[in-house]
Amino acid sequence: MDIPQTVQFVDEAVCTKTGKRLNDLQRRIIAGILKNQKYADVAETHGYSDKHVKKVSHELLQMLSDIFGEQVKKSNLESVLERQINVNITLGNKNTHTKNSVSIASINSCPDSSTPTPEKSQPETPDLHGNNQANIEKIGKLRHFGLSDEQIAEVLDIPLEQVKQVELEE
Repeated sequence: MDIPQTVQFVDEAVCTKTGKRLNDLQRRIIAGILKNQKYADVAETHGYSDKHVKKVSHELLQMLSDIFGEQVKKSNLESVLERQINVNITLGNKNTHTKNSVSIASINSCPDSSTPTPEKSQPETPDLHGNNQANIEKIGKLRHFGLSDEQIAEVLDIPLEQVKQVELEE
């Protein structure tokens, strides 16, 4: 997963838990940490004081610790995010999901103010033809994560033939 996708994953996780999105500085701090930059470099590049970047970073890492349920520090951010991303794309038999398991379909659960909430606007079973662009994007992202068509069909709760049809439409 590249840095912009990783930052987007963190933004979605934060939004899911807090209802708020990451601000520009928080996004830049995460990207900077993943690029092995020092806080001073992030501060200088984006026009902030070192002290301010360190303060925001400390608050951000504490928030991520609360969200992910494990201590997050600058030194372990990358490994924590890799684990969390893997937890969110790990698939299993539908009957073995526990109350602690997370579905990839719920990662993007923080609606923008301009769009209706998914519960009210989408049918229970996604329809590739009725919601074509959104499903094509989801299928593409899940393939990028290395999921098989069978796993994608299970996650999105759509027939395998509809997933395979996306290859033909692309």
